[in-house]
Amino acid sequence: MKMEFVQKQLKEWGEIIVTTAGGATFELHLADTEFDTANRVIVLKAPTAQYVIDGDQIEFITKHYGHKDE
Repeated sequence: MKMEFVQKQLKEWGEIIVTTAGGATFELHLADTEFDTANRVIVLKAPTAQYVIDGDQIEFITKHYGHKDE
C-alpha cells in the first residue's frame, strides 16, 4: 500500500503495527516515526536502532487497543 495511507492511519490511531512484504513487523508511534515522501521511506527511531523501511512495501496494518500487561 502507499506510504501516505500508512501515514494517515498512524495519524488517526496514534500507534499501529505494520507488516512489510518481506514479513518484518514494526510497531510505529507518532513520536518516533518519520515519513520521508521524497525517498519513499518510513524512518522508525527505536531505542536500540534506527530502521529505514520501504514505505510502499507495507502489506498489513494492525490497529490495537491499549491494555494492561498481565
